Amino acid sequence: MSLRQLFFFGRTLTEERLISSANYVRDELPTRIAHRLREMQRLPYVVVTNPHLSHVYELYYKSFENFRKLPAVNTIEDNDAICKVVSQSLREHMTVIPKMVMGVLECQNYMPADQMDAFVNGMLRARISRRVIAEQHLALTDTYNSPGHSPHPSSENDFVGEVLLRCNAEDIVRDCGKFAQQVCRDSSEGSLVPEINIRGHLGATFPYVLSHLEYIIGELLRNSIQAVMDHHKDSRQPPPPIEVLICEAPQQVVVRISDQGGGIPREILPYLWSFNKGPRSQQRLESLGQVPALAANMNEVQISGASGTHSRDSSLSQLSIRHPKMRLGMGLPMSKVYAEYWAGGLELHSLEGYGVDAFLQISKLGNQNEQLISRASIDAA
Repeated sequence: MSLRQLFFFGRTLTEERLISSANYVRDELPTRIAHRLREMQRLPYVVVTNPHLSHVYELYYKSFENFRKLPAVNTIEDNDAICKVVSQSLREHMTVIPKMVMGVLECQNYMPADQMDAFVNGMLRARISRRVIAEQHLALTDTYNSPGHSPHPSSENDFVGEVLLRCNAEDIVRDCGKFAQQVCRDSSEGSLVPEINIRGHLGATFPYVLSHLEYIIGELLRNSIQAVMDHHKDSRQPPPPIEVLICEAPQQVVVRISDQGGGIPREILPYLWSFNKGPRSQQRLESLGQVPALAANMNEVQISGASGTHSRDSSLSQLSIRHPKMRLGMGLPMSKVYAEYWAGGLELHSLEGYGVDAFLQISKLGNQNEQLISRASIDAA
């Protein structure tokens, strides 16, 4: 599955195509969930019986049972019925990420760290794939049921389901930057918030799932803003700005975010991309225990009156479910998973005592398939 396939399929939305999409969801979701159940069953017994991981397993098994019993979709009414099941499953699975990360933190002594991180990465990639399939179909159904819908493609519609055809890098950085600045300002008790300067190829556009990009950019900017504010909290001068450079090439767009926030401490650097190891594991575990649900997009924080780019379902206008200062220690590894999902990448270069450069690479053409653990390798194991 690629972004190009998603938006070309949905551009000409007829009843036949919507029913075809519904049957794809009906077949694909239980299959992908079944592979995750098998993966959890291969964990050591002491790990899979952890209360948090057991909770995740039960949610997956319940969804598998619900989806596999759905009859084939032949009418719009059948599609409405499957959409209710899909929506309910998405709501129930909002607790999966915090529960899973809490479980692996508690079980970090029972499995090698690299194996545990590989397990979490595989679970998260598969989770993203299922949510893309489910949310894309729900969005196509909303479009089909909207007043004045035409099956013919319109040049005025930037969205096809959840895919934004012309994501403008500058607009996303600017919107997420304002949002992150407001979040940090509200929790800083009067401290100055650094400015964000954007330069480079400001007209660069590409197809992308907007909520994915907002999550990545939002996490990177919030990390930089908080680091700069903490590093310069005793200075009477305005904090140095965060510099964002957008570079457009024929097949990719690269966004570099540079800050002067003092860099990443040496003792944390080896665990930067790990979900289950590091010197702050206990602090992360306590913070995660206060998070009721996590959708892994900008829904996690909200500013009253904030408005996002997507007017149909803005991910910047959802209810807040965690405090901005609550450090979960999973923003960077989650962002890396999201970046790599559509064949992109995320790298960080830290100069301890000075600052960090973050490089986000995005496939510009939308023709790269989702990056998942191959089913052949799972079956072979």
